[in-house]
Amino acid sequence: MTPATSLVERAGLWTDERKSATREAERRIQAGEMSVVRLAFADQHGVLRGKTYAASEIDAAIKNGVGVSATMLLKDTSHRTVFPVWQAGGGFGMKELEGAADIMMLPDPSTFRALPWAPHSGWMLCDLLFADGRPMPLDSRHVYRRALAALAERGYEFCAGLEVEFHLYKMERPALAPGQSAAPGQPGPAPEVSLLNQGYQYLTEQRYDEMDPILEILRTNLVDLGLPLRSLEVEFGPSQVEFTFRTALGLEPADAMVLFRSAAKQIAQRNGHHLTFMCRPRLPHAMSSGWHLHQSLRDRKSHANAFTDPTAPLSPVGRHFMAGLLTHAAGAAAFTTPTLNGYRRYRPQSLAPDRAVWGRDNRGAMVRLLGGPGDPATHLENRVGEPAANPYLYMASQVVSGLDGIDRALDPGPSADTPYDTPAPRLPRSLAEALAALDHDKVLRAGFGDFFVDYWLTLKRAEIERFEAEVSEWEQREYFSLF
Repeated sequence: MTPATSLVERAGLWTDERKSATREAERRIQAGEMSVVRLAFADQHGVLRGKTYAASEIDAAIKNGVGVSATMLLKDTSHRTVFPVWQAGGGFGMKELEGAADIMMLPDPSTFRALPWAPHSGWMLCDLLFADGRPMPLDSRHVYRRALAALAERGYEFCAGLEVEFHLYKMERPALAPGQSAAPGQPGPAPEVSLLNQGYQYLTEQRYDEMDPILEILRTNLVDLGLPLRSLEVEFGPSQVEFTFRTALGLEPADAMVLFRSAAKQIAQRNGHHLTFMCRPRLPHAMSSGWHLHQSLRDRKSHANAFTDPTAPLSPVGRHFMAGLLTHAAGAAAFTTPTLNGYRRYRPQSLAPDRAVWGRDNRGAMVRLLGGPGDPATHLENRVGEPAANPYLYMASQVVSGLDGIDRALDPGPSADTPYDTPAPRLPRSLAEALAALDHDKVLRAGFGDFFVDYWLTLKRAEIERFEAEVSEWEQREYFSLF
């Protein structure tokens, strides 16, 4: 047997399907006269990082990968490296993390895109591996792929649709004066922005038309990018928008979310705007943004919706899956709502959930059941997430939680018609509470692996410590004059 000489061969991925996708990507690069290709991976926060290669070097990159420092996976949201990489095992018991050593980005040619706003550029999503071809265990796309494999063993595929809220502003001052530069652990000041509408005219055509010029630019580019955009809506708050996307299977919706977020921010910035997926910006009268994940399971043999029942609103499999989502909601919140800011959203009477309950077509419940007897589109809408969540970890948390409900035949209980009054476990009130719940959730630990969960806890707790070390404006206002 000829020894594997390239990274893609060592990883056991050089299949006929991948070879065909590689040829098609190279054909499109040449046909589009592209000079560069951006190679990107989603870091632990779901933010795209990577390198840009000359088009002439892409064939080699697809086969041999591209080196990148392992510290890219060890940073908090301020881009500060949390783990002591100069210590033995990188401070985390992994020899490969020592000394800021390289890991390998391996481009997935099936994800190739031409970037409409930068037509000289191609784009490919990458998986992270070690040089010997082993998957990097901290790669969130790999974590989600493992959860999907466990689901496939039970005979199902995960189907998800995206409903994403965000804020879109006119850029006034981008905070790029020399004195406004950033440093690790000290992000630079936020840009100064102005509103595109005053808000609080939910779904009115007048408000939409005020934003139409930039929304049409976004729509055109996203459709040209190949993203399955369904609708564009003006949301409740000032300068707040919602985009929805058609359902897809497996990795596709998570890949689409990371590409959408990165693309939308780039397109907005090139056109003099600032787009943010931060849950609740610190601006007057701002409304919190959520990411509602519509989900169901598809039977791998029949391709039928496993949540559809001919006589009941939801099949037994769907009920068990829903019960798993509710049972593990507190621990999964560490992945569905991974920022300190996201917990500003869990408020009663607010169109956002505050406890783990479900309801029939009820927007106050955490899980909203949509569909009915015999409806092939029957599915669950989990309203718990924030738009800043890492899509791979968010979706993996749903699969792991739901599978436990199926395996143990859990019962979700009756529909909560008054979700803010129904006695039920409360969602975490803070990121610290969510992390504590994750730490003690044996099912999530088994599904994600202890190594990954402990890594995530260390990473996010360091972020909390950095936040708590600063004196807030509230403290200054509350105590400076009083005492």
